[in-house]
Amino acid sequence: MNPDQRALKDGDLDTREEHLYRLLDRVKAGGDESALEALRMLVRGYPDFHRSLYSRAMNHAEVFVDDSLAEPLLAALADTRYNCQAWAAMGCGVLRLRAAVPGLTALLERGDWMGQEQAVLALGRIGDASAVPELERTLWSEPEWLRERGAEALATIGGDEALAALWEAFEYRGYTRIGYVASALSKFAPDVLPKLLAAADDDDPDLRYWAAIALGSTGDESVVPTLERLMAQDKGRTEFDGWVSVAAKKALRTQRRIQAAIAGRSGGDGAQTGDDDDAA
Repeated sequence: MNPDQRALKDGDLDTREEHLYRLLDRVKAGGDESALEALRMLVRGYPDFHRSLYSRAMNHAEVFVDDSLAEPLLAALADTRYNCQAWAAMGCGVLRLRAAVPGLTALLERGDWMGQEQAVLALGRIGDASAVPELERTLWSEPEWLRERGAEALATIGGDEALAALWEAFEYRGYTRIGYVASALSKFAPDVLPKLLAAADDDDPDLRYWAAIALGSTGDESVVPTLERLMAQDKGRTEFDGWVSVAAKKALRTQRRIQAAIAGRSGGDGAQTGDDDDAA
């Protein structure tokens, strides 16, 4: 056991935590091999280390986790006694570890909010379509942040099943404010455009409102005439006192911003897909 590994075992907890952060800094500064091995040893032998060390290390999983840690991450994901499943989920997400999908979906069923959040995030990163039914249930769950994370994960996974789940939440919404669903649906352009354009003509002003938001977030030039019409002519008002015309105006700003970013991308600017106002 090298001195870096020993320092994670010896001394009081504060001292060990300080050394952990020094190890992380050394890895970030230049891939220090001794520091890397110490951090990976912590994951491999996780039951022998304080949970605080494990969780603090896994908050930086992107820095040091590699394929050699797949088995201990799966073990920690299933280990309810060690009770660091949320942090193990982070590592599984970094590795995009498909073998973790059953454990992550099981974690969604627990009442631990952090475990649920990290499970959803990891499932989105892994991108396995088998997780779609479990993620679909999050769209009808409390609290709102869980629905939002679930919508993001479904959009990341993509595919017809994920689109159908999001469209059901959009069309037969159980909640008034569904900006997260509109944002997720925009990621399915151009395939989703006909459905969104049809929704922009629906009798329900709430559907028209959120259709406008989604259309703007696609950045597609073909949606501009519809958004301009809604902005100029639609006097509809939603259940939460939002105006369809205002949503269309915001959506046009979003669409133009995306187009400008695309045009300037050669200069290194990334595309923006919306702002806080667009999520209403």
